[in-house]
Amino acid sequence: MRIATTTTSDALITQIQNLTTRQALLQNQVSTGESFTNASENPNGMAQLLNLDNEQSKITQYQSNANRALNVSQASYAALTQLKTISDRAGELVTLGQGTGGASSNTAYAQEVNQMIESAVQIGNSTFGNDYLFSGTAVSTTPIVPARDSSGNVTSVTYAGNTSQSTIQLSDTSSVAAGSSSSTNTGIKDFITNLIALRDALNANSSSALATTQTALVSNEDNLVDSLSSQGAVQTRIQSNQAQQTSRSQQIQSQQSDISSTDMATAVVKLSQTSTAYQAALASASKIMQTSLLDYLS
Repeated sequence: MRIATTTTSDALITQIQNLTTRQALLQNQVSTGESFTNASENPNGMAQLLNLDNEQSKITQYQSNANRALNVSQASYAALTQLKTISDRAGELVTLGQGTGGASSNTAYAQEVNQMIESAVQIGNSTFGNDYLFSGTAVSTTPIVPARDSSGNVTSVTYAGNTSQSTIQLSDTSSVAAGSSSSTNTGIKDFITNLIALRDALNANSSSALATTQTALVSNEDNLVDSLSSQGAVQTRIQSNQAQQTSRSQQIQSQQSDISSTDMATAVVKLSQTSTAYQAALASASKIMQTSLLDYLS
């Protein structure tokens, strides 16, 4: 049976085209280290990679959220620590004011308290970036608003923030309130109010007023300690979340590598085999194409 020249030629051309495509694919795998670059080459693998890419993108956003949450909490903690230092000194001064120093000593203590009031107002209006830390969700509003007398001394303060508390998303299922609570925020105002009362009681050299103020300051101290404890717990939670997200991110990178990476040893062997077959096909094609019609008829 004779085989048509065109049939043989077409078969050879098809074989060479297939080998060319196969060779190019293997060369790309060896050069890039990727087992596939198009969805058509591995639809299931590409779908897995897209899902992992989506999860990795969300983790990146959550990591950014966690960094901001931690920074806000740390800034709040630092400010509250400064207020705690003022509170500690206020406790010492109220005790000294009830001692035997007398009116002149208490007047000197009052001057110190007056400076502490100014510091407390400034700390109560601390910011992180452009946002006030102790305003609740009204981050553009100055939270502690002082009223002053003709000498410039603070006579009272009001709280201008709100009682809401914003949250920051840490994962698909969890969020954290990184800022201070409403009780902390209004507690700062109350603390400054009691510092004002302490200053006035010292200036008046009033033992009864000092005793009343001392009780109030103890309550303020407890509130500050609770607030510091809460911020510490928040930071621990955020840092734990960061560790989990980092671990999962590394797992995803490993999974992506397992799916897309080329088995280099196998790919090199296949490339060598394909190149050999390609060269053989070219050689065969060259000989067959040189065969004339008379060779088939003879």
